[in-house]
Amino acid sequence: MERKRVLVVGGTGYLGQHLLQEFCQTDSKQYYDLAFTHYSNPPSQLLLNSISPSLAFHVDLQTGEGLNTISDTFGQPHVVVNCAAQSVPRVCEMDPRTAMATNVPCCLVKWLLSFNETALLIHLSTDQVYEGVKSFYKEDDETVPVNVYGKSKVAAEQYIAANCASFAILRSSIIYGPQTISPLAKSLPVQWIDSVLLKGDKVEFFHDEFRCPVYVKDVVATIQALTNKWISDGKQMQLLLNVGGPDRVSRVQMAEAVASVRGYNTSLIKAVSASSVNRGVQSPSDISMDTSRLVETLVITPISFRDGVKITLEIQDGS
Repeated sequence: MERKRVLVVGGTGYLGQHLLQEFCQTDSKQYYDLAFTHYSNPPSQLLLNSISPSLAFHVDLQTGEGLNTISDTFGQPHVVVNCAAQSVPRVCEMDPRTAMATNVPCCLVKWLLSFNETALLIHLSTDQVYEGVKSFYKEDDETVPVNVYGKSKVAAEQYIAANCASFAILRSSIIYGPQTISPLAKSLPVQWIDSVLLKGDKVEFFHDEFRCPVYVKDVVATIQALTNKWISDGKQMQLLLNVGGPDRVSRVQMAEAVASVRGYNTSLIKAVSASSVNRGVQSPSDISMDTSRLVETLVITPISFRDGVKITLEIQDGS
């Protein structure tokens, strides 16, 4: 069987690193050649060693500089997973032009369209495309983003759907789980909650914003299943999937789950309204998602938030 080429765009980010590592540690290694791109966060030697013999390429997604080098050196990928984004809503709000240029993958899509054969583009979107005025949004519900980040991701979805023959767009909720091989500077949700509750001081958490946090390995499993399906079936794919965990939780409930696993005093968790804090950007109130299409299409059932927290903390304690 011919080895297929998989390119992870944004391979040094949180999801990118977990994805590369999983591809290298499973049976997939027998069937796929791997490459990844980076831009602002170059790969550490630790990461490179753990995913050898993957190839690394410096790529500017806004200009497309570096993409042709991938074609010349690695070859034209059969599957491209786009994990790259400016995903901090406040930063997007401060600089909408850069947010749009980064999050709408025009250069990447144009490069894919130059290929001799159709490639599958798996693109990470967000639950923030939804307005946040009800619970358990379905994929066919209207997208009414309330901030620049959400608007940039809607624009990306529309651009991909209009130009790509085969694609899978994954509307992801908060992704949580263990630290990456090459640790990231940004704080991770479960680890941050654990660290602040450990200090024994009262901490404020929002009680009126709801999401469906998803364990990182479930997102990786979704991407691997889509990759395998595309390679084995060879049929056109145009999918839009909500990718979230089964639980609709507030920040308070997330903190309570961590406290429950750790045995912390829940009186340290102070419930406050999201409106009490000025974050410099509007945030949707309830963007919980219905993930039945994900379960039915790929036979993937994401684990509960509490179970994901337990695994995350066990891995942290063992490292």
